[in-house]
Amino acid sequence: MTFNPNASLDPSQVTDVRGRRVGGRGLAVGGGTIGIILTLLYLVLGGSPADLGLGTSNPAIVGPENTQLATECRTGRDANAREDCRIVGFVNSIQAFWTDEFRSVGDRYVPATTVLYSDAVNTGCGAASSQVGPFYCPTDQRVYLDLGFFDELQTRFGARGGPFAEAYVVAHEYGHHVQDLTGVLSSGNGQTGAEGESVRTELQADCLAGVWADHAAATGFLQPLTDEDISQSLDAASAVGDDRIQAETQGQVNPESWTHGSSAQRQQWFLVGYEQGTSAECDTFGGPI
Repeated sequence: MTFNPNASLDPSQVTDVRGRRVGGRGLAVGGGTIGIILTLLYLVLGGSPADLGLGTSNPAIVGPENTQLATECRTGRDANAREDCRIVGFVNSIQAFWTDEFRSVGDRYVPATTVLYSDAVNTGCGAASSQVGPFYCPTDQRVYLDLGFFDELQTRFGARGGPFAEAYVVAHEYGHHVQDLTGVLSSGNGQTGAEGESVRTELQADCLAGVWADHAAATGFLQPLTDEDISQSLDAASAVGDDRIQAETQGQVNPESWTHGSSAQRQQWFLVGYEQGTSAECDTFGGPI
């Protein structure tokens, strides 16, 4: 996967607060390593700290915002050279696509800022540590991402990684933003299980990520996708399937506690979006999943 080297990036869509200290009580994740992973199972690629009743403090944030992205992430050439600039490029492409999609049906897309942070961050949904993984907060309509998660995706979840694994993660979170704007976003709180509302919400976000992937090159930011790009996305989707994480952390699979769907389901719905190329095919609420 490569960006069009001459594409102009808009770094204003990404706020960089990496290196800022968060004072006060942050997100508490109990239960040691297993507790952290089980919390990740809920929060990673979709949930929010508020859904779990965590991170309800209001810590002080110390230090200035980093302006490096604004000065160093200006073109697709920069996105090809640096991970943080690559995230800027993905965000730009995703939001350009959804802006056009909303306009095509006479609606208006409201952009969402992505916040890059390290260690901990204060959000409209509460204080969060980097252990919760990427998430979308509907209260402030922002996507939160610690780039260290992509290393975790490989070392903890066994994904191969790669640039388009990152793209899948970012596009999934923006799928939740689209759900929020269209009034269908649900935390699925109290509705876990293989057929529950939480799983259906997450699988729809996977599908919406696939829809963007189908049109990514048309936004002008990316070169045409390759089979390897799609393979990286599918590998990442599989790595964060409920069944795979439960098998690795608990030694057994319990579909009644699923919140995001199985590896096969996550891959399936990403492919539905990618192969069909329209959000109309992403109805995970109206039938079997």
